Amino acid sequence: MTSIIHNVTVDARDSYEIASWWGQVLGLPLDPEDNPGDPECLIHLPGGIRYLFINVPEGKELKNRLHIDLQPTDGTRDEEVERLVGIGATIFDDQRRPDGTGWVTMRDPEGNEFCVERSTAERAATS
Repeated sequence: MTSIIHNVTVDARDSYEIASWWGQVLGLPLDPEDNPGDPECLIHLPGGIRYLFINVPEGKELKNRLHIDLQPTDGTRDEEVERLVGIGATIFDDQRRPDGTGWVTMRDPEGNEFCVERSTAERAATS
C-alpha cells in the first residue's frame, strides 16, 4: 500500500487573507467557494495537489519543519525576490553566493518560511 499527497496544509491566522497572498505568488486563484472569513481556503495546484490554509488560534512561533521552495518560471531569482518583497514577503536568510548559486529564505506575511531558488535558465547558464 502507498499514499499520495492530497493537501499541503498551512496553519493560518486568517486563511482567506494568506491563501489570497499565496494565490498571487503562484498566479493561481482560490477555490471558487472560498470567501473572506472562511476557516479553510484552498488553492488547487497543478498535478492535483491542493494548498490548504486552515485557521488556528495560535500564531507561528518556531521555524517551519517543512517549507515550500519556489522557482521562478520567467525572470530571475533576484527579480522574484524583489517581486515577493513588493507584495509583503520579508527576507529571512539570504544564501545567494557571488557565483550566482544559492537561494533566499523568505517569510510570507504570517511568518511562514519558504525559499526562492534560481530559475531553470539561471541554472543552465552556470552549468
